[in-house]
Amino acid sequence: MKILAIDVGAGTQDIMFYDSKNTIENSVKLVMPSPTKIFAKRIKKCKNDLLISGETMGGGPINKAIQKHLTEGYRVVMTENAAKTVRDNLDHVKSKGIEIISSKEENKYSNFEKIELIDVNLESIRKSLSQFDVEPDFDYIGIAVQDHGYMEGMGDRNFRFMKIKEVMDKPKYPEEFAFFNNAPDYFTRINAVFRTFKGYKTTVMDSKFASISGATCDQQVKKLERYIVMDIGNGHTLAAAINKGKIYGVFEHHTSSLTPEKIENYVNKLVDGTITHEEVHSDHGHGAWSLSPIGEFEAIVATGPRRKIMEKTDFNVHYAAPAGDVMMTGPVGLIKAIQSNI
Repeated sequence: MKILAIDVGAGTQDIMFYDSKNTIENSVKLVMPSPTKIFAKRIKKCKNDLLISGETMGGGPINKAIQKHLTEGYRVVMTENAAKTVRDNLDHVKSKGIEIISSKEENKYSNFEKIELIDVNLESIRKSLSQFDVEPDFDYIGIAVQDHGYMEGMGDRNFRFMKIKEVMDKPKYPEEFAFFNNAPDYFTRINAVFRTFKGYKTTVMDSKFASISGATCDQQVKKLERYIVMDIGNGHTLAAAINKGKIYGVFEHHTSSLTPEKIENYVNKLVDGTITHEEVHSDHGHGAWSLSPIGEFEAIVATGPRRKIMEKTDFNVHYAAPAGDVMMTGPVGLIKAIQSNI
């Protein structure tokens, strides 16, 4: 069995090509700049009016680059799916000065420079691997992206945790957050990935839960029963309280807003089940949800590119590296989710 697993983050896209005939440590791996950084760089280089088409994907640097392009006096026209990269609410996108058209109208803008957005460029990955005589003919593909979801009239942070709460009506394994071949319409970015890979056996997972799942595959973590997993990413941090492999509570915050003192406070409340959505949300984080305390825990399991912040806390920290590589935590979590569904 062969699985191509890709974790699309804010800073990097982490790619693992796994063949069950070999040990997972011997998988082919790539760590490349994230798509949102790549497209932002292309927008910054553009010295013309710009037509942006393609799919809904992660915004961040793209949105900043578009705003700068507009302030330089250029027009920016986006198709509807591409425009949801900026914001799911298209009226909000228009208010920024961006013109929105249907995909049928693209030929009216032949004199504009064109950029086509896509979260995962399979052709580019194939070309990169082919330089090393690797042909990634896979049976399954797994993609991790972060998607807050969208409901008109509700903030994306509140909506995200409303949906997390719905899934966690009882303790759940991290891989139970995966979607197989389809997802609810309100997950616009996840559905864009499914459209991109229509015809493939595709699994899409929120990137944070993919990393939580991957961290549980670390050889030392497998020996633990009660612990906290923290995926400390470039943009966001998610912590999950784990008891016998299942999640009993989570909180999520912006990494740049976290201090060692805040982390200790939130983690202790997560452990004893007293953390609330309101306190994290009012601190400009995403939110929290807890089912029950997990009791005395054995360690903090840290992963993600900003994990070194944990060195300044008083916790006993284990730095997870599933398959021997911290950057492959998300792909390993995707592989685990796919294997659990076969």
